[in-house]
Amino acid sequence: MTQTEHLNSDGTPKYTNRLASETSPYLRQHAHNPVDWYPWGSEAFERARREGKPIHLSVGYHACHWCHVAAHESFEDEATARLLNDNFINIKVDREERPDIDRIYQIAQQMLTQRGGGWPLTMFLTHDDQRPFFGGTYFPKEARYGLPAFKDLLLRVAEFYRQRAAQLRPQNEALMAAFADLNPQPAGPDSELTQAPLASLREQLARSFDPRYGGFGGAPKFPHPQTIEWLLRRWQASAGAPEPDLEARHMATLTLRRMAEGGINDQLGGGFCRYSVDEYWMIPHFEKMLYDNGALLAVYAQAALATGDPSHARVARSIADWTLREMQSPEGGYYSSLDADSEGHEGKFYAWDRDEVRKALSAEEFAVFAPRFGLDGEANFEGRWHLRVVAATSDIARQAGRTEEEVEALLARARAKLLGIRAQRVRPARDEKILTSWNALMIRGMAIAARALADDELVTAATRALDFIRTRLWRDGRLLATYMEGRAHLNAYLDDYVFLADAALELQQLRFRREELDFAQQLIGVVLKHFADEGAGGFHFTSDDHETLIHRMKSFGDDATPSGNGVAASVLLRLGSLLGEPRYLAAAERTLRAAWAALARYPQSHMSLLTALEELLHPPATVILRGRQASLESWRRELSKAYAPRELVLAIPAEAKDLPPGLAAKSPRGDIVAYLCRGSTCSAPLDSLATLTGQLRT
Repeated sequence: MTQTEHLNSDGTPKYTNRLASETSPYLRQHAHNPVDWYPWGSEAFERARREGKPIHLSVGYHACHWCHVAAHESFEDEATARLLNDNFINIKVDREERPDIDRIYQIAQQMLTQRGGGWPLTMFLTHDDQRPFFGGTYFPKEARYGLPAFKDLLLRVAEFYRQRAAQLRPQNEALMAAFADLNPQPAGPDSELTQAPLASLREQLARSFDPRYGGFGGAPKFPHPQTIEWLLRRWQASAGAPEPDLEARHMATLTLRRMAEGGINDQLGGGFCRYSVDEYWMIPHFEKMLYDNGALLAVYAQAALATGDPSHARVARSIADWTLREMQSPEGGYYSSLDADSEGHEGKFYAWDRDEVRKALSAEEFAVFAPRFGLDGEANFEGRWHLRVVAATSDIARQAGRTEEEVEALLARARAKLLGIRAQRVRPARDEKILTSWNALMIRGMAIAARALADDELVTAATRALDFIRTRLWRDGRLLATYMEGRAHLNAYLDDYVFLADAALELQQLRFRREELDFAQQLIGVVLKHFADEGAGGFHFTSDDHETLIHRMKSFGDDATPSGNGVAASVLLRLGSLLGEPRYLAAAERTLRAAWAALARYPQSHMSLLTALEELLHPPATVILRGRQASLESWRRELSKAYAPRELVLAIPAEAKDLPPGLAAKSPRGDIVAYLCRGSTCSAPLDSLATLTGQLRT
C-alpha cells in the first residue's frame, strides 16, 4: 500500500527507494518517502564506508503509533529528507523481522542516554563498524516535550561527526566492554539451586499488586500474562497444603477480570490491545499484537480450567474467535498485528458517538447497553466513548426490572448490531507478515484453549498453523523467521525454535502425531548445536552461523514475550523427562545456573526461567497412555478437564511404531494402560482411570 503525500500528476509516487522490494509491510510503508532509505545490509554499509558518512538507523514496527507520527512529521518532510540524505546513510529496520538488531541498539541507547527505550528507535552509528555513538527514541519535527527538533539534532550530529569522529573511539570501546559484561557469572556446578528466588518473587508480586484494579505497578499497565500464569500455577501447587495460597489466586483472577472489563479488551470484536495508558485498563494504545493475544488466550483458558469461572472461558473464546476471524491467513499461518491508527487517528475505529449508538439500537437495547458500557457517563476518549464494562448485568437487570438472561440477550443483539456498523468503517491496517515465534505463541494458546473449551475447531486451527510453518519456513533442517507473500527468509532466532517446540508439545496433548514429536526434537537439536553457550551455559539469541553483529546477545529476562532461555529450559526439562534424554536435562540445568545471579536479584523480570526452576525442583508428572483409540480419547478428555499445568499427557495409539526408546518401552497392554512418571521414577502400569487420577492428585 502506497503511503506518501508526494505524488506525480498521474498519481504515481514521486519518490521510490530500496524498501520497495522488501517483504515487511512496515518497511514498505517507507518505500516512497523522500528519504533515501536502505534496508539493513552490505549495500548500505559499503556506501557508508566509501563516503565516510555516519549511519542513521531507524527501527520501528507496523502497528506503532509514534512510528507513524515520526514518518508523517519527518520522513515525509522534504527538507528533513534532504538533511538525512546529504549527511547520513539511512537504514530502516522492522524490529519484528530483526529483533536481533533491535535488542542490541535498544540496550546501546539506554547505555548511552541513561533513558528508557522504545519505538521509533533513532540511533546514529559509525560509518565503518556500525557502533552506536548517539541515539534516542522519537524526536519531534519541532522542539517540544523537552526534546530537540529532529532537524536541529541532525545538523548537530552531522557536524559533530565531521569534526570529532576520532574522539568517539574511547566511548565505543567502553560501550563494547559494557556489552561484554551484560551477563553475570554462572552459578558453579556444585552450588545448590533452591527455591529462594521463587519466595522472593512471591513477595515482590504482593508488593506491586494493585488491589483495586489488578495488575502490577501503575500506568502504563501491561497485561503480563507470564506473571498471571505463574500465580495460577502457584495457587494450584499449594491447593493441597494446610494453607493454600489463596492470595495468588486472587491476584491472578482479579487482574484477569479487570482486564476483561476494561477498554484494553475489545468489547465488541474480541482481542486485546497492547497496553493501557491508565491504571484502570480503560484507554489502551490500540494496536493489537498476535503475541499478546496468544499468551492471553492461554492464560484465560487456564483460568477457566483452574477456577470454573465461565467468564474466563468467554474471554478465551472471544480471543480465539477474533484470531480465527481476523488474523489467520488462508494458508494457515497467523498475521502479526492490527494497527493502532485508522484514517490518521489512533483508536478512531473503536470509538463511538453516543447518538450514533442510540440511533443504531432499539430503545430497549440502548437502555441496557449504555449503563453496561459507560455511555450514560462522560466521554472518556477525545470527546467520544471507548467501550468498557462499567456495570454488572445483575445490577442492570435489577434496575430495569428484567431477568439477567433478558439483559444478556439484549446486550448480545446490541453488540452484533454495533459490530456490523463498525465493520463498515475504515479498518486499521493489518501487518500480514507471518512470524515464526509469534505464530508459535498463538499455536500454544489455541492448543490450551482447545483443551479448556473442549473445542476441536481450535485444534484444527492450531494444526494448520503448525503445518504451515513446517511446510513454508522449515528448510534443510533449519527454521526461517518470517514469511510474506510466498517468500520466507531470515535466519530464525532462539525464540522461533523454542517457542515452536513448546507449541508442538502442547498440541501433542490433544492428539499424538509422531511427526510433530520428531519435529520438536529436531528443533531442540538445532538449538543445542547452534545456539548453546558451551562455556557459560544458556543460549544465545542468534545462531553460530548468523550474520556477525556488534554483539551476540544472550538474554534471560522476559519482555513482551517470554524469555527464549526460560522456554528453552522448560522444553528441555519436559522433553528430557518424556524421552529419558539426560543431555536435555543437563542443558536445562546449565541454563538455570547461567541465569542464577539474575534470578536471585531480579526474580520478577524472569518469570519464564522461574517456571523452569520450579519444574527442575519439582518435576512435573508425565502420563503416557497406550491403547485403542476410543479408550485413549475417553481417558484423555477426562484428564483434560482438570487444571494441571504440571502434567504432560500423551495418548499414543497401540499401533504406533518406531517410537523413541523412552516411549517405546511403555508398551500397550489390553484395551488401555497408563504409565505415570515423575522425573526418572515411573509407577507400575495402571489400567484404571480412577487409580491414575488418584495418584496424579496426591
